[in-house]
Amino acid sequence: MNRALKNRGGSSPRLAAFPALAFTATFLAGCVMVGPDFERPEAPYLGSWSKGAGLKIDKNTGLTTRSEAVSDWWTLFKDPVLTAFVEDAYQDNLVLEAAGVRVYQARAQLGIARGELFPQKQQAKAGFRSAEFSTNNSLIKEVRRFIPIDNRFNSYSTGFDAGWEIDLWGKIRRDVQSAKANLMYEIASYDDVLVTLTGDIAATYITIRELQGLIALTRANAALQKESLGIAKVKLEGGTTTQLDVDEATASYNATLATIPEYQAALAQALNAMSLLIGETPGDVAPRVKRYKRLPRIPAAVAIGVPADMLRRRPDIRAAEYLAAAQSAQIGVAKADLYPAFTITGAVAVKSSDVANLFSNGSFDGFINPGFSWNFLNYGRIRNNVRVQDAKFQELLLQYKNTVLSAYSEVETALVSFLKAQQQVVYLRRSVAASKRAVGVVVDQYRDGTASYDRVIDSQRALLLSQSRLLAARADVLTNLIAVYKGLAGGWIPPNVKGFINDKTRDQMEARTNWGQLLKKPVEDKK
Repeated sequence: MNRALKNRGGSSPRLAAFPALAFTATFLAGCVMVGPDFERPEAPYLGSWSKGAGLKIDKNTGLTTRSEAVSDWWTLFKDPVLTAFVEDAYQDNLVLEAAGVRVYQARAQLGIARGELFPQKQQAKAGFRSAEFSTNNSLIKEVRRFIPIDNRFNSYSTGFDAGWEIDLWGKIRRDVQSAKANLMYEIASYDDVLVTLTGDIAATYITIRELQGLIALTRANAALQKESLGIAKVKLEGGTTTQLDVDEATASYNATLATIPEYQAALAQALNAMSLLIGETPGDVAPRVKRYKRLPRIPAAVAIGVPADMLRRRPDIRAAEYLAAAQSAQIGVAKADLYPAFTITGAVAVKSSDVANLFSNGSFDGFINPGFSWNFLNYGRIRNNVRVQDAKFQELLLQYKNTVLSAYSEVETALVSFLKAQQQVVYLRRSVAASKRAVGVVVDQYRDGTASYDRVIDSQRALLLSQSRLLAARADVLTNLIAVYKGLAGGWIPPNVKGFINDKTRDQMEARTNWGQLLKKPVEDKK
């Protein structure tokens, strides 16, 4: 039996050609890649913001086109509570955490794609076989008359087999390109979630402060109306007015008070929305904003840069580009099926009837089996698959251009709304000042009997309306400014966040699965 194994081991010269064959296949595989090489799509061009929206950007508007990106724009409001909310959300927001996990999922998918470049179907084997022949078998009896053989047989073996598809047409390398572009897409998507989250936190914070301001204004006006009600009652007791004035004053006073619960309900809703954004349970935010503060102040200068800077910074534009790049590579993957696929399979093992001789020279066993397959009978299906992948790619190119146009429109709309809200504030500030003077005069006239109570009610309503509109306009200025920063993609630059997931999430994943260094070493640089 050992002699037979040695004769089989004589096939090793055939295996000696394996390194040369593998080198030749690898060299050829590095020369060809079917399918298009991706190039950044041409983006619609906008020379300046003022060109599209009719804006006048100068020192009077507070806008400047200096090009440096404002990454931490929320700090320009100089509000420590807002800054604390943003920092908390970067650590605990669950939507952001989920986007970060998807980055590592795509990273693992890239590892799978890269692994296809190396021999696949690897399988290590080891075994023991014991057999015993029947001594009553007529053939065995006849053989044992001439040759003394043992009716028991043991066999030991160990080795491995492997299969390798030679990437002659670049199918696997295109798939790696697609997986890498998909990883960059997930990173850009994470950045997009980050930008959206920051903008939502700031806008919700402005809403909270606006509602607190409306409640304070309403209470202040209710106090004025209560004072007027007291005047009406005194005049009724003195016989200088009728019950009608008291009833009108009472109705106006209570109608004003009735708006407070509505504002309080809206405030509770905004507080709960903030709790969700920063990853806390409802009720934890209220103590942090219990003390009413004025709305944050507007920065003296707002840097908006030029449209070309926005194209570089906006993560949704980068995500659209990477998504198109991933699909472009899939065209090459589909086209590779039009050509023959070359494979090399083989096995290497040692076998022996006893363990002592298992690794001796004569125990070697192995084979090499080069081969190829060609689905030429399925050309129609394969060509149509190429067309499908190409059409998907073209669709993504159009989506990329539409994303750019939408970004231009979003920023310009926010800029116009920001400037127009500032103009509205100027007019409403004058209106409030005039309404305050009118209320003082009318109340004095009513006290003196030279004006009816209808004028008191009208003047007080006008004051409350003007003050509420002024507060809303100031909030609109800030909300639109936040939309400007969000549209310009401020807040996505890497130093804003330490990693894509927090330590708690990382510990949970590592405790459940062996991630090696995948969760620790940095992912590809953001660009």
